[in-house]
Amino acid sequence: MTFSLDLLAGAVCGVLSGFGLGGGSLLLIYMSHMASLDQTQAQGINLIYFIPTAAASLIFHLKNKLVSGAVFLLAAVPGIVMSVMSALAATFVSPQILRKFFGIFLLATGVKMFIKKDPASGTGESCKHK
Repeated sequence: MTFSLDLLAGAVCGVLSGFGLGGGSLLLIYMSHMASLDQTQAQGINLIYFIPTAAASLIFHLKNKLVSGAVFLLAAVPGIVMSVMSALAATFVSPQILRKFFGIFLLATGVKMFIKKDPASGTGESCKHK
């Protein structure tokens, strides 16, 4: 039964990752709460999971011209530097504290997405279709 749930979680999170909707974040929640993995262990698995799912999604996003090179560079350079610094810092923080920070981050993100309105349409939708 656990194998089936793990397989289903991976498949659902893969679909979300393909859409660029944070499937890895959902997988992290699944692993730390449903699969009872330690937060730092779940984060490590999530990082490994991210590499192939991001690469596969990136191919199609590049093909469809959905990636801005300038924005990528502005985000990637500080992102890489901060991820290295944060990974080093995470080794000194207890898994319980990491779990709480992650929960607060998810809650704040969810609230912001829920209340943010699209200025063009006046609705809560933040995505525009071309």
